[in-house]
Amino acid sequence: MKSIQQVIILLTMFFFSCEKEEQETTTGNTQELPAAAVHALQTEADIDVLLNEIGDDRVVLLGEATHGTSEFYTWRAAISRRLIEEKGFSIIAVEGDWTDAYTLNNHISSNSNAATAEEALLQGFDRWPTWMWANEEIADLAEWLQAYNAGRAAEAQVGFYGLDVYGMWESLDEVTEYLENTDPAAAQTAREAISCFAPYNQNENAYSSATRASSENCADELAALLEAVQNRVAAASPRDEAAFNALQNAMVAVNAERYYRAAAVSSAQSWNIRDEHMMGTIDRLLEQHGPDAKIIVWEHNTHVGDARATTMADNGMVNVGQLTREEYGEEEVYIVGFGTYSGTVMAAQSWGSATQVMNVPEAQSGSWEWMLHRHGPSDKIILLDELRRQQLFMQRIGHRAIGVTYNPGDETGNYVPSVLPERYNAFIFIDQTEALHPLQ
Repeated sequence: MKSIQQVIILLTMFFFSCEKEEQETTTGNTQELPAAAVHALQTEADIDVLLNEIGDDRVVLLGEATHGTSEFYTWRAAISRRLIEEKGFSIIAVEGDWTDAYTLNNHISSNSNAATAEEALLQGFDRWPTWMWANEEIADLAEWLQAYNAGRAAEAQVGFYGLDVYGMWESLDEVTEYLENTDPAAAQTAREAISCFAPYNQNENAYSSATRASSENCADELAALLEAVQNRVAAASPRDEAAFNALQNAMVAVNAERYYRAAAVSSAQSWNIRDEHMMGTIDRLLEQHGPDAKIIVWEHNTHVGDARATTMADNGMVNVGQLTREEYGEEEVYIVGFGTYSGTVMAAQSWGSATQVMNVPEAQSGSWEWMLHRHGPSDKIILLDELRRQQLFMQRIGHRAIGVTYNPGDETGNYVPSVLPERYNAFIFIDQTEALHPLQ
């Protein structure tokens, strides 16, 4: 993720702030939450109510209101462990690059030279913003996953994968290596694709700018590469992991090129390319792991919370939450949003700048976070179907979203008008939160 992604995030937040006036709420609202909707969250045993609600769903999406809050990660890890142990989930897929996450996947399946989970994380997630995945919270989960997988057959192990569209250069390198080892003649298509990108010196911004100024691009070379990989994968044995990895890397390269080209002209279009790629990756992971496979997705609320319940839809944007519900049906998908009232967060003042612990100010009056703060207990699970019976809760109300760059002194564009009961199935609210703990 480079500066072009920062522009897209800022433009997206601009859409949210421009439509903030559409919120149909007043700052004086004190209406009580239905008692049946609210469940205290203190220990892992309190997750029982959530597991009961999830039932036999195949796809569980776990959000976050920031990319740098410790409690969001630890509670998602706790939920994930129980879904794996009690409900047979076998895939964790996160808002991270495919090649980076695959390093950790190899580690937890004992196919890595890394001695510890921390080393695997630092080797894999070595580009800014590293703290999103190279942190102590994920290291703890990785150690648990490695212990869980130990002694299990490959088909019974849990995998850890990245969903995102970034990492084009690394994916091209992986595809080239795969073809050189399995089909040297076809490897020429990979070298031709890499040659096409050579003038841009692995700079996504340079490529994006060049395509805006000219009709020339590298889409044809990548299409030829994808076809070569698909032909080779078709000849591989079923569920061949190396072939699957190569195909996914080819898809990353193709969609990354589309994403960077679209980013030059439209933030909404590039957003959609990114989320549609993540949706495609979910589909491929489920297919690769078999008809009984179940997947847990970790992404920001803006990706997992159904876009149709927000002003994102007004701007022609879709997201993973909407797409999974449309494809698998709402009876197979369960979405959990996360939020906080105040605390600290790991973020940066500008794209690529030094990471720091920042204060998260008290939520703005009239927002969902402000409302939930006023109703006990302080930390809770809210089952949102119970809120559908009261009209107040079925209006668009501001819902805070904090990215990797953050200015606590100006939160004007950080609230996404949302109908919470339509955006998620449940919501986990942690009143006071603290920042993630990055690995050093």
